[in-house]
This record gives sequence, C-alpha cells and structure tokens, in this order.
Amino acid sequence: MAIKKSDLYSKLWQSCDELRGGMDASQYKDYVLILLFVKYVTDKYYGKPDSLLVVPDGGSFHDMVKLKGNSEIGDKMNKIIHNLAEENDLVGVITVADFNDDDKLGRGKEKVDRLTNLISIFESDSLDMSKNSADGDDLLGDAYEYLMRNFATESGKSKGQFYTPAEVSRIMAKVIGVENSKSRGDTIYDPTCGSGSLLLKAADEAPFGLTIYGQEKDNTTRALAKMNMILHENAIADIRQGDTLSSPEFLKSDGSLETFHFAVANPPFSTKSWRNGLDPENDVYGRFQGFGIPPAKNGDYAFLLHFIHSLKNNKGKGAIILPHGVLFRGNVEAQIRKNIVKRGLIKGIIGLPPNLFYGTGIPASIIVIDKEDADKRNGIFMIDASSGFIKDGNKNRLRERDIHKIVDVFKGQLEIPKYSRFVDIKEIEENDYNLNIPRYIDTQEEEDIQDIGAHLMGGIPNRDIDDLEKYWSVYPNLKDELFSPTKREGYSKLNVETKDIKSTIFSHDDFVKYSNKVKDKLNNWKDKYVPILKDIDSNTKPKELIFDISEDLIDAFSDSKLIDKYDVYQHLMNYWLETMRDDIYMISENGFIANEELIPDDLIINRYFKEEKKVIEELEVKRDEITRQKEEFEEEHSREEGVLEEVKNDRGNITKTNLNKRIREIRDDQDAEDELKILEQYLKLMDTESEAKKKIRDAEKKLQKKVQAKYKELSKAETQDILVNDKWIVSIINEINTEMDRISNRLTNRIKELSERYGETLPEMETEVEELSKKVKSHLQRMGFAW
Repeated sequence: MAIKKSDLYSKLWQSCDELRGGMDASQYKDYVLILLFVKYVTDKYYGKPDSLLVVPDGGSFHDMVKLKGNSEIGDKMNKIIHNLAEENDLVGVITVADFNDDDKLGRGKEKVDRLTNLISIFESDSLDMSKNSADGDDLLGDAYEYLMRNFATESGKSKGQFYTPAEVSRIMAKVIGVENSKSRGDTIYDPTCGSGSLLLKAADEAPFGLTIYGQEKDNTTRALAKMNMILHENAIADIRQGDTLSSPEFLKSDGSLETFHFAVANPPFSTKSWRNGLDPENDVYGRFQGFGIPPAKNGDYAFLLHFIHSLKNNKGKGAIILPHGVLFRGNVEAQIRKNIVKRGLIKGIIGLPPNLFYGTGIPASIIVIDKEDADKRNGIFMIDASSGFIKDGNKNRLRERDIHKIVDVFKGQLEIPKYSRFVDIKEIEENDYNLNIPRYIDTQEEEDIQDIGAHLMGGIPNRDIDDLEKYWSVYPNLKDELFSPTKREGYSKLNVETKDIKSTIFSHDDFVKYSNKVKDKLNNWKDKYVPILKDIDSNTKPKELIFDISEDLIDAFSDSKLIDKYDVYQHLMNYWLETMRDDIYMISENGFIANEELIPDDLIINRYFKEEKKVIEELEVKRDEITRQKEEFEEEHSREEGVLEEVKNDRGNITKTNLNKRIREIRDDQDAEDELKILEQYLKLMDTESEAKKKIRDAEKKLQKKVQAKYKELSKAETQDILVNDKWIVSIINEINTEMDRISNRLTNRIKELSERYGETLPEMETEVEELSKKVKSHLQRMGFAW
C-alpha cells in the first residue's frame, strides 16, 4: 500500500506530541528527525549489500522495536544509533540527541512509555518507506521539509532560523539558472546552509543534479543538514561546521577562497558579532578589498561580500536573502553598495512580503548576483512582490501563483506596471545608488476621486467608466448597453436599474461569448489530459505530470485579458496539494483500484444510484416537514404555563418517558382532557418523526450496501472514468469557473458603487432635507412646540 503524504505527515506530527512538554521544538526536533532517519535507512538499506549506507546488526530500527517496554530503552537506543553512526561516519550527525536524558524524556516508567510510544508510531504501516516506489517521488525529503517547517513555526523567533521557507528556496533555485547546468560536476555552495533546504531545492532544479557544498556554524544544525542530504539522496554532499566569515572551510590549494558555479544563502540578518575571530582590515581572503569594510555592528554586507567572492569569475551565479535595509542604508554601506553596483554584479532584486521568515518579521529581498557579462550590465531588474502572499497562521506564505509569477517575470525580464521594471544604471546613479525598490516601482493604487460636478448636477463621470476599459475591451457592446450620454459633456447615465446591473451583464451576448471562450479553453485542456491521466501507472512521475498539466493550463490562459492565468494556476495547484497529489501517488503504487479513499461514496451514488438518492432526499423532505410541525407545536404549547413545559427534563428537552408518564397520570382525569389531547398529539408527532428517521436510516443502509458491492464490481475503465472525469476534472473546472463570477461581480460592484454615489445630486438631497424639516416642524407645532 502506498504511503499518502497527508497520512505520513500526520504520523510524524503525532510523534512530536509524545515529546512536547519536556522540551521545546528546537530540541525535540532532533529526536524526531533522528528516528525518521534511522527508520528510513533501515527500510531502504537493511540487508542490502553494496548499498550507499550500511545498516549493521544492532544498528537498525528493527533493534529499536525489540526494546519497547525495556527498562533500559533510552540507553540502548543511544547504542543502536551510535552503531549505525560509526558504521557510516555519521558520529556527530545522528548522535546529537540523548535518548536517555531524564530531564527531557522523564524518569523511570514515564521515559519507557514515552520512547515505547514513539517507536510504535514509527513502526506504523503509514511510515513503511520500503513500500513506496513512485518514480520521481521524494517522499522522505518532503516529509523532512514538512517537519522542518513546523519545527521552525513552533520554535519561535529566536530559534527558527535554521529553516528557509520552501517557497522562497524554490524561487532562488529557479532565478539563478541552475536548469542550464551541463553536468552534476557543476558546484553549488551555501555559506550559512542551516538545514540545507536551499541547497537541495537548487540542486533539484538542475537536470543532472549538482555537487553540493555547505557550511553551518551550529553543529546541531549542521547535523540536520547532513541528514537532510542523505534523505534527499545526496549522501556525498560536503557539509562542514564552522564560522564562514572567520573560518571558511572551503579553500583552494593556495589558501584562497574556493569558488563555485552557483551559490544560495539566507544568512542571519544584521548580526552584530560578525567580526568575532576576524580582522576585516587585514582579511587574508581579500573579501573587502575594493569594496569597503562593513560596519562593526552589522554583518549583512560581510556575508554579501563573502558570497560574491565565492562565485567563479565571469560565470558564477547566486541568490542571497538579505533585509531590505541593505538596499538603502547609508554611510559605509552606501559606499560598498555603490562599488558592487558599479561592477555590474547585481542582476536583479526581488522584494518579498514581510513576515515570511521564522527568525524575523521584517521584510527581506532576494539579491541575484551574476558575474557573467557583469562588465556589460547597464542596469538592475527589480520586482516588488511584497503584496503577493496568503496568511498562514501567524506567518505569511507565498502561494504557488506568487512563486510562478516571480520566476516568469524575472527570467523573462518582463516589465509589468506596479510590479516590475528594468532600472537603468543612470537612474540608479541619480538616486545615489539607493536601491530601495519603492523609489523605482510605484505600487500605490490610483485614488478613487470624487467628482464634485457629478455630486451637484448628476451623471456618472466618463472618466470612471473609461477606467473600466479592461472590461470594455472584452465586452465591447456592453458599455453602450449599460450607459448612454447625458446633455452634459463628460458624463453618462446608467440605462438600467441598480438591481438589474448584474443580470444585464450576465445575460449580455459579449459576456456569454467570453464565457464560452473560457469553456473552450478548459475543454481543450481537458481533452488533452484526460487520456494521460487515465494512463497513470508505476512509471508515472507525479511531479513531472503536474508540471506539464499546470504549464499547459497557464499557456491556455496566457492571452486572456480578464482572467489572470496565475489565478487559474492557483486553483489547479490548490486541488493538487489538497487531493489530487495523494490520489496519483496511490494509483502509481497500487493501480486504479476502486475504494472509498480514492473514490468517495457520493461519486458512486451520483453515477449509479440516482434513483435511490432521490428516494432518500424525498424521505428527508418529509422528515423535515414533520420536524417543522413538531417544533411549531412545541413552541405553541411551551410558553409559560404551557402544557409541554411540564414534561421537559432538567435540560429543557421533552422525552417520550416524561410524556407517557404524564399521559398515564391524567388519562382518567376529565378535567385534563385538553391537556391529554395536546400531549397525545405531540407524542404522535414524535412517533411520526422517529418513523421518518428510521425509513431514512434503512434506505441509507440499503444504499450503502449497494455502494460497497459496486466498488467490487467496478472495472478498471469505470474506475478511471469516475476518478478522472467525475472527481478530478469536475473539481478543477468548477474552481476555475469561479473566476468568471469574480470578474463579473467586480464589474457589477463598481458600476453599482458609481450609480449609488452619483444617483442623487446635492440639490435633490437638500430639497429632500428641506421637505422633511418642514414635516418635522409641522408635527412639533401640532404638539405645542413653537419657536
């Protein structure tokens, strides 16, 4: 059985629940990730000769399972991990957590139970890595990223810096052009690599992979990076520990800095202790020569200059994340920035939204360095992507659409108003080499100006109508349908009632024609991919499949004037991440086998059991009518001193027990005939309602039996058709069609706003006020008030 990513993530987070309380996320992440690592290498390499890693006897997850309930479980787990580490030169990498630590894990039985439960979670079938073989799948790598993201979220502001959000990593990997790499021998370097996510995302973009080098100051975080490399099939990556600025680990034979084809980095922002162990005035690596020495209490430019010097001359390319301050701060930093810009080293700057990163809430930017043809560069390409994000808990997160747009615009050097432009070096010189993005890209929305003349004399300003040109270019005749000129030049009147604006738009021929064009685009896309989706098998590479599907969808809408192709893309990717991805991984592993997990009941019912569904719906209507009658009857007779009020229990509910008891008490009482009649009527309604509910339950049980039998009868072709057409395609197209509603509603709301704004002139309002004032005065006079 294939592992569903969502199930895997759930199990892994469940393992974290076992450890919360005794330590914070920055500590318990080590325990969980080490166990994940041991489980993974055991499933993948145990008993296999000539494997990349050796899993010795006494050094496997199987050995841990034997320890469940053992009073010395913590100590013995340490020994198992140490045996595995010694065999594979991983001492100091997977031996950083002490599984026998009483302070963190508890004492005696508490510790035994906690570690036993932890092992049991990893023993689950949901975490059996040996069964997963979907081609192109990076299941464990994705799981590791999931854990790192959640650990960073829980670790808080001061301890989450080991992780760069995957969305930002993907952008950096794409904008430095690693897809043009010619061989795995091409190198990539991260001087502050943290958990290694940036390096891995970049290497993943290269067609043949890349040779990975990284340095990390914190030894525990370096261990995370090394495990991350192994889990991502990059076991030979060279990850070293040390302070990059004072003790760079990667040097040439002559003692100078090693240089690389590509580099990525997310160094600590504005670190004050960057000079520790370093004499920048006499830097042996010459990193500051010709540029300037960064201020003593801010290391941003120290990291940037080290980064630049670590790229190969004339061809090195890299992307580094730095706070916005590096773009505009003055004094010595302004001089360093000028020297960097004058050398043509900065190819582009991408301004990111605030609150993306776990170590800080301040906004940051990606600075793209490119040494190829730097001497010929005559400007810098800038993107202001600060408004493209979604709230995710207490952080902001880039959406799939934001990532795609940034990459498309940067790689194509596309100039988009209020979003991106190429800034000539002369303009930068005129601004004293200040690179603050708002100086060059104005993102302010146009002010919605109130027209005094329209308020006084009526009519809708043509200026406001013309501002809707993007709609009129698609609906050329709709404008004349909605508006006509007034006697006053520059103003128009609305030809329909405000309440009829939406229906006029939706029923207009231009709108219908455009809607049909959108349908045709979706149908053409669907017709191409339905056969491909039905052919999914064990050779399918899910990540390549969704790439092809999504890129074709973007291409289909690239010339649409109203529908944003990136909005369409986001709808597809939402469905992929929520549902379709797990389905495809399951199919690629198990084939098209019909079950409730893959095909929900309602799809079977809608296709094969419409009559049965209709019968149940009719029964539900009858039940609802009986329930309504019962509630009305109860309300009528439950008021103060009402008959039904006396048969309610302590919770205010009427029970059959209380009803029957009261009926028995008053059955022979002639003075209680009216009360008896009411109680018997209500009891009859209760019985009728119960009977109606029973009929529904019986019908649902019969239908469920038919559905279960149908699952077993479904052929492969039927399963493919239901899954692809009824589930995936319908869901995706329905979501994309909401874009048409959004477009129409935006146009409707704007026209309605203008109509209501200028619908009543100031003189008309003054006249109305005057008439109302007269009426009030008249009423007051009749009441005896006069002045």
